[in-house]
Amino acid sequence: MSTQTPMAIGHYLTQLREHAGLKQAELARKVTWSPAVLSRVESGERELNPEELGEVLRAIGTDDALKLGERLQRSWEVLVAPPLTHPEQDLLWEAELASKQLRALSAADDVSAAFQRRIDEYLEELQYLASLVLKRDHTVAFIGSIGIGKSTAICRMTGLEVADDGAPVQPVLEAGAGGITVCEVHLYTGPQYGIVVEPCSDEEIRQHTTDFVEHISRTGNPASNDDAEPLENEGQGISREIERAIRNMSGLRVRKEKVDGKTTRRDDAKQLALSHASARELLVEVLARMELHKRDARHIWYDASTGKPPLVWLKETFEAINNGRLPEFTLPKRIEVVAPVGLLKGVDLSVRLVDTKGIDRTAARADLEVHLEDPHTLAVLCSGFNNAPGAEARLLLNRARDAGIRNLGLNAAIVALPRPEEALAVKDDAGDRVETVEEGYELKGDQVATALEPLGLAELPVGFFNAREDAPSKLQEFVAFQLRRIRDDFAKRLAQATANVQEVIQNREEEQNQAIIREAAAQLKHWLTQNTDSPPLKQQIHASLINELAKAHASTVHAAVRRGGDWPNLNYSHQLGHGARVLATGSLGRKIKDFHAIAENLRTNPEYAKAVSLIGQAESVLLVAFDGVLTRMRLLGETLFEDEMRRDAMFWRDCENEWGQGKGYRERVAERSKQWFDDERKDELNQAIQSLLSTEWGESVARVSALLEA
Repeated sequence: MSTQTPMAIGHYLTQLREHAGLKQAELARKVTWSPAVLSRVESGERELNPEELGEVLRAIGTDDALKLGERLQRSWEVLVAPPLTHPEQDLLWEAELASKQLRALSAADDVSAAFQRRIDEYLEELQYLASLVLKRDHTVAFIGSIGIGKSTAICRMTGLEVADDGAPVQPVLEAGAGGITVCEVHLYTGPQYGIVVEPCSDEEIRQHTTDFVEHISRTGNPASNDDAEPLENEGQGISREIERAIRNMSGLRVRKEKVDGKTTRRDDAKQLALSHASARELLVEVLARMELHKRDARHIWYDASTGKPPLVWLKETFEAINNGRLPEFTLPKRIEVVAPVGLLKGVDLSVRLVDTKGIDRTAARADLEVHLEDPHTLAVLCSGFNNAPGAEARLLLNRARDAGIRNLGLNAAIVALPRPEEALAVKDDAGDRVETVEEGYELKGDQVATALEPLGLAELPVGFFNAREDAPSKLQEFVAFQLRRIRDDFAKRLAQATANVQEVIQNREEEQNQAIIREAAAQLKHWLTQNTDSPPLKQQIHASLINELAKAHASTVHAAVRRGGDWPNLNYSHQLGHGARVLATGSLGRKIKDFHAIAENLRTNPEYAKAVSLIGQAESVLLVAFDGVLTRMRLLGETLFEDEMRRDAMFWRDCENEWGQGKGYRERVAERSKQWFDDERKDELNQAIQSLLSTEWGESVARVSALLEA
């Protein structure tokens, strides 16, 4: 009998009844029960015996209802049992049956060692692909520069807007010209309107406050400026949104006053700084004024007694928390906005929308690049219309490609956010303006494809959304379509793997003995034998780090140095991990392409039709093994930072001491960072990296070769 709980069965019966258009009383009459009994069944309080369940299902009468009895009899032994509501229930069951057959085959006495390895690899593949299909929680991450309009587009798409009488609608998420949102914001469907806050740690708040103290001290003494460029928005060493929150939390605001008819500005923080002899004393005073010990609230939920409409309350509360104006909330590290409505129409999935912190000069951030690696995440790379796809999107896509990340064409998309009239200003090749917005979008889409062609991503999906004029459904449908593409790919891969297994099982004797299969295996194995060694590395692990240091603002570099290299805007560990992945991809990427070419030649040759499943499995296993190599190389780079560089107190002290020595601070720190790798560590590091890469690649080759043994 089923392992499903009475509650799970009851809730699913409720869904089946509602989809059939039956009210509870109607169904109760059909089965001659009282509504009270049926209510207890649907709530899970009363368990049904098989006869009673069959009667209810026949009374509902839909195809899904009639299938439920069969589904409840299924015994899941290898794969994780999906919930009854899972739409790919039957596909997963086919994979479960194939997995059971593989296990049974594995127990047979006449299975060769090589065929046993194939069975093990197939089982691992089925379990992984089934996990992709089983999970229906997806993330849609909106990534783009500050002030580009991400927050406005998200709120427009989801309907999280507030309409004032006679005024344009306003997004629930605070928006402006950039530098508004203090942290990453998540939006998802929940039981009621509310906000959940993940706070910054005490140490993170202390570091942010130190930045603030240094900023107000430094702006009062411009002669000590270390920046190689004029101080502008992000050049101040602390982001505008963090500064604004700290000022509100500490009560140190910039006040406007009228003196003799003229408006003057009085900075409470600078006045306070004048009364303290040292930055340390000022830091302690600011932290004390913030009263962090009282700021222990982590969530707040809508209460109708406020007398405000839910979305008005949500907008006002979000702004208050984001700006540090609610005394019970501390500085947030992440804000989660919860709404009891579906935020994305057109997909039957659990979707979390992420409004990432805007890119302010530094795009190569761990919090952004992680979204390009997760198979269940759609990374929506936002840009302005005129410069689409945007330098930031190209940089992120290029770094992802260099790091060996596949499926970018599936898990990433470009969305240009035009302002009114921009689409109509597009000119064609003859210099004539377009006649319609749609024509402007089409021409711009062609330009985006051309810009992405050098990355091999000319087919990347491109959408357009004018938040002022377009219907919300336009962006909804674009995002929903991309998620359906991801789901279809999961299902297709699992169905193909299941079919491959069934074919192998049916032709087991041929798989083990047929000469054609042995010949194909021999050709693949010959290539593997000739390519067991990894090529020598041509770059350095720190190349990515030095490149990002060269592009960052001096104040950003200083903030990272003061935190021992551990800062989201410039994270040494992330850059070294990325650099290690790039080394592995650059060294082994050509070998992966060469193996694919040989496999493709064999696969398309009619003489080797009987060997197609073996060829496909060999290639699949090599790709999985290669992904494992990339992961271990990334860990090597991160471990190098944690175990050696981060603990080198003298290095960080020397970099810190460069601050205050005049212009060129960024260049001096970059040079010191380069020297850290180039000194006595250079040969040792290169040897360690090459050794790990050689070992991991050798194991990957051996894993594939084991499938091909005679």
